[in-house]
Amino acid sequence: MSAEAEWVPESCTLPTAERPSRVAEFDELFATAVRGAERPDRTRLVLELEPGPDVAATAAGLMVRETGCCSFFTFALTATGGRLTLEVAVPGARAEVLDALEARVTR
Repeated sequence: MSAEAEWVPESCTLPTAERPSRVAEFDELFATAVRGAERPDRTRLVLELEPGPDVAATAAGLMVRETGCCSFFTFALTATGGRLTLEVAVPGARAEVLDALEARVTR
């Protein structure tokens, strides 16, 4: 199974040829910027990111592009009190996508 097949849903409209690049972008963000992860419930994942403008810009750009092909995602990027958090939410029917995404974050 390829890296993107682990968590990219069938409903994704991103052209197949572009998916490995997008997965690599997520993996890079996870490897370089995530300080911690919390799963408050089955439909939400909260990532604590390195607080900085470059990380915020990278995350924001990736999230905007991701909602263009997987519109069921809801992302909230919050900068406050010297912290930067990214909340990823999905509808209950898409919880398995969030499970797989969380597994990539914590691997």
